[in-house]
Amino acid sequence: MNVDYDKYELVCGLEVHIQMLTKTKAYVSDSYFYGALPNTQVSPITLGHPGTLPKSNKKVIEYGIRLGLACNSEITREMYYDRKNYFYADLPKGYQVTQDATPICWGGYIDIQTDGVDKRIELTRIHMEEDSGKSIHDQDPFNTLVDFNRAGVPLLEIVTEPVFSSSSEAYQFLSEVRKLIRYLEICDGNMEEGSMRCDANVSVRIKGQKELGQRTEVKNMNSISNVKKAIEFETKRQIEELEKGNSIVMETRSFDAVNQTTFSLRAKSEAHDYRYFPEPDLLPLLVTEKQIQDVKAELPPLPWELLSKYINDFGLSKYDAEILTEDKALALYYEEVVAHTNKYKSAANWLIGDVKSWLNQNAVPVKDFPLEPKKISDLIAIIDEGKVSHSVASQSIFPVMVKELDKSPLEIAEGLNLIQDSDEDNILEFVKEAIAKYPQKVEEYKNGNKGLIGLFMGEVMKLSQRKADPKAANKILRELLEK
Repeated sequence: MNVDYDKYELVCGLEVHIQMLTKTKAYVSDSYFYGALPNTQVSPITLGHPGTLPKSNKKVIEYGIRLGLACNSEITREMYYDRKNYFYADLPKGYQVTQDATPICWGGYIDIQTDGVDKRIELTRIHMEEDSGKSIHDQDPFNTLVDFNRAGVPLLEIVTEPVFSSSSEAYQFLSEVRKLIRYLEICDGNMEEGSMRCDANVSVRIKGQKELGQRTEVKNMNSISNVKKAIEFETKRQIEELEKGNSIVMETRSFDAVNQTTFSLRAKSEAHDYRYFPEPDLLPLLVTEKQIQDVKAELPPLPWELLSKYINDFGLSKYDAEILTEDKALALYYEEVVAHTNKYKSAANWLIGDVKSWLNQNAVPVKDFPLEPKKISDLIAIIDEGKVSHSVASQSIFPVMVKELDKSPLEIAEGLNLIQDSDEDNILEFVKEAIAKYPQKVEEYKNGNKGLIGLFMGEVMKLSQRKADPKAANKILRELLEK
């Protein structure tokens, strides 16, 4: 059957669950960390025993405000918690404490760029809730095991409007969300550990049609790339069903990462009736203007703000700016380097090149890099002053700097006898010697083979033991060769 896929368009919305980096759970003082032995981080409150009473975690509220401010959302001043009633084996209380009518944040947006095209992804809401436990199906051939450690862990859920028209947009949005929550230090964003999870509501319709098509919800995707693949498969599947004359069934589907297909988990013949009602055991919340301003004052620089600054103010390429802002620790290190130098491009080159290479080779995160940022600016300074060349700095000075932390780049250069010779009379002698060594190549150069300048430069640097100022040497070489 020939299918005209171009006749249809995707309409998709995302629900992103963010597990917060608090020391305790959302409504109880139980601790939580990934990888603990099953059912060791629980208490009667987590397990919903009769007579137990929850208590709000102030940090969760602060993190909700922090995320809302970063997403340009409206912070709700008066709100309350709700009970969402449904049965899952790993939901010990039989209900989830969440927010329905009064989410902590309304609206907002996150800007993305896909294939060079800017797009504003509008948010419906951000609300606070608690996580369920975890059902484990692969450790016992006959029974499902339940680990309640995760039950009660605080979540923020970002709900977008149905505005995604491609899987690439969804991929870029999730990348921006993960970067943002890491900058805000409210979540580590590790999807493979479940601390950031995404459900995709996927529908298709004929292009030009205003009415939305029937949607399916795709769950259980443990990476951003798998979200992209799941949306792509589900879009194709729905189009093929419609082309066969079938209707799309409202259902929850899962993604098989091995086969890269979606499959049905359960049907949704109608929307769930969760019987929401205000949580009677938790007091309503009042957020004051002072609370909001206090959180706002402590916000770190946001990734898109730094990206704009590096491109528009520092004149960096989009590529360089994106690499620098991908990791908050790297961006903040760069900020400290350029506080001591206005050689913005040189500073970016050092961080993207030698520094990142050293970090990768030694499996060290940026926060544990041993060199103070000012040492990098000092190294840039002696290159800019013509005391050493960049290659000498990279190959001979930088490796010593990361070992002998008490020494300045200049002290290392002097100790290794690496200070370059800028005396043109001295360089002239090396140039003459290099030219005399290759008379045949001189003729070839004069006959148009200008690429041979590299040969002569190499010989000059060898004769000078790499001390000749490359700029001066290059200038003198060209003058003599072109006589």
